[in-house]
Amino acid sequence: MPYMYILKCSDQTYYVGSTWDIERRLAQHERGEAANYTRNRRPVRLVHLEEYTRIDDAFRREKQVQNWGRRKREALIAGDEAALERLSRGGSRQARSPVDPGPR
Repeated sequence: MPYMYILKCSDQTYYVGSTWDIERRLAQHERGEAANYTRNRRPVRLVHLEEYTRIDDAFRREKQVQNWGRRKREALIAGDEAALERLSRGGSRQARSPVDPGPR
């Protein structure tokens, strides 16, 4: 079964991937044999998983989520549909905290 997955790395960043065999792929990430990105950010932890019937659908979803920012990925991981909708409409600027003034 094809999957799109999100890993949380030891440096608190996220890695988004797709695979046919999630258990094998997770083991590869843990051994540092999968992606260059995760190799030096181990250990990694699976935080989100979506199952598809076709690998091209899983790959398309991977590419979609890779283009998202951190807040939108975290809303997906949390299952927060309201935040996903708001962030999809560009509402992230309104949600910034005083500590994160955004680009200047």
